[in-house]
Formats: sequence, C-alpha cells, structure tokens
Amino acid sequence: MTRTSLSRRIGALTLGSATAASLLAGCASGVTPAADAADGAELSGDIVWADYGGPTNESRQIAYFDGFLDDTGVEVVSTSIEDAVYMSMLTGDPGDYDVFQASASEVLENAENIYELPEGVRGDLLPENVQPYYLGGFVFGETQGWLTETFPDGGPQDWVDFFDVDAFPGKRAWPGTPGSFDASYEIALLADGVAPEDLYPLDLERAEAKLDSIRGDLLFYQSYPEVQQLLTSGSVSIAVTVTGQFTALRNAGEDVTVQWNQAFAVPSGFVAPADVRNPDEIEALATWMDDPDNQAVFTERTGYGPVNPEVFDLLDDDVAADLVNSPEHADDVLYWDTEWRAENYELLLNSYTAWLAG
Repeated sequence: MTRTSLSRRIGALTLGSATAASLLAGCASGVTPAADAADGAELSGDIVWADYGGPTNESRQIAYFDGFLDDTGVEVVSTSIEDAVYMSMLTGDPGDYDVFQASASEVLENAENIYELPEGVRGDLLPENVQPYYLGGFVFGETQGWLTETFPDGGPQDWVDFFDVDAFPGKRAWPGTPGSFDASYEIALLADGVAPEDLYPLDLERAEAKLDSIRGDLLFYQSYPEVQQLLTSGSVSIAVTVTGQFTALRNAGEDVTVQWNQAFAVPSGFVAPADVRNPDEIEALATWMDDPDNQAVFTERTGYGPVNPEVFDLLDDDVAADLVNSPEHADDVLYWDTEWRAENYELLLNSYTAWLAG
C-alpha cells in the first residue's frame, strides 16, 4: 500500500496544491494541521501512548509516530507504562493512557472494557480472538540469548541447559516485575521435563520449585532495556527476555546468539479503553500502523514479527529469518495457551508476585 492510498484510508490531506496551501496556512496561523477522518470528523490533538520504552519505543517513533504526525497533525506522546495504571484501566477504571500495551491473556480477560477496531485495520497474523482489539500488533519471541563470545563452543540448546549452571556458568537475567512473568512458569516446567503438549494446565507449585533450584543464579531486571546493560557489562551470561532486546544489541554492534529452539512466539499489541476520548484518532493510528511499508520499517529495526502478511514481501531473506513467526522457525517455536492464561491470569499474577517476594 502506498502512502497516498494510506492517506486516503484515514482521510488525511491529499498532496494537491490546494491542500498544500491549506497546510501552509494552518502552520502560519499556529493551528496544527488536521486530517479529515473517514467519517468526516477532523483529526486533532494527541494520543497518550504507554509502552516499555527503550529502543522499541524509539523504533515506533521512527516507523510510525513521526510520519503519523506529519500526515495527520496528531502527535503520539509516549510515556512509560505503569502496571498499576494499565491493570486498573483493563478493568474499566479511568486512567492516563489512550493506548497501552497488554498481553493477549489480559485482552481476552477484559475484552468488554477494550475498544473494538473496525475490520479493515486488524492484524491478519494475530490470533482471531484478539484481532478486534490490537492496534500496533506484533509478534515477539520470548527466549534465551547471550553474547556469542560468552560460550564460544556453543551455548544452551534448550531450557534444560539453561538451568544447568555447571555446564553454562554465570548469572541469568530474569524478569523481576509481577506483570512481566512472561513465560517463566512454562520455561521452568519444560526444564523440569514436562513435554510442550502437556504444559497446560500449568503446575505452578512444580514450576516454582524448579525456579527455586537456581534462584541464587537469577538476576532480576525491572525493565526490558536493562537486559542489554546486564549482558554487555558481564553481569549475566544469559538473558531470558523478548527477542527485540537481542536485536537492539545486534544493532549496536554486538554479536548475539538467540536460541530459537523452544522459544515462545507471543502475539502482542496495544489497546484503547472502550470509552477512549479520541476514537477517530485511534482508528487513524491503527490504520497507519497496519500499513505494510510502515510495519516493515518497525520489523527491520526491532526483529519483532509483523502481523500484516504483506510485510514479508518487503523483507530481505536474512531479516525474515530472524523473526520468531518466520516459517523458518515453525518447527522450533512454541505458543502459549492464551485462553487458559486468560482464565487464570489473576492466579498467575498473584503467584508470581508472591514468588518474587520470596
């Protein structure tokens, strides 16, 4: 899809001379240029966007937000997401965000409190049950990785190896906030010998016992970008995190090994509350982020998998090979049971909170 056709989709200003003159006049008068939404309403104001910051947010700024501002006059204002705020908003309480990141399980558990997007801007590579709610969708990998020089003869091949601190010595970077339990229980159970097809329902007591077996070797991080510093400083030898952090290290010139075997392919994205104050702007942004050209830029910068299948037609083969939802990894990666996790989200959150507290 070209930028011109995308602009038509969200009713943005055309490239004709009359529109250019209007833009110039608006700038000269100090009025922010606004685009007409598909229903005839003018786009204006801003969108308060909450995510986890770091290089991934910087990539969103470059791939999406800068161009969206130029095209519509609507500024996306990024802020660091806070667990207490977004979790409260998921249950229908008012909050500070127009758009915030949420896991698929959180979305399914609270769908009645989330804004439903029109069909034309939904990510086709997302699971059908979350497609109506996610804008800015992507697929990330949750796996282990390390600086290649740390294990020159080869690092862990699976989660059993990850727990073998004798064969693969060093601290392990591990998620340390309650809302970011990620694949912690699944990883522990796989390491304890549970087959992937037998993971659910998760045996939390067994998983926590396995985690306790290397608790002294875990270094807990509070934010994803912190993982990069832990690896490059030598504070940890292996990190369990989202694959975008490994991509950021590669982009910074580091030689990083990512273990795709038993990695989890996790659909994610952003949602707006059902009573969002600016639905026209939200739908326009969703359209902009679904554009394959824009999404390809984000994918190339982050290493997160796209949700628009047309993006794969725009990527080099070596870039596509580093995406968790690439066909190349179909036999290696695993998927969460999002339905079970949604039904047991509070159990998982409370259990992991208690386990972190010791």
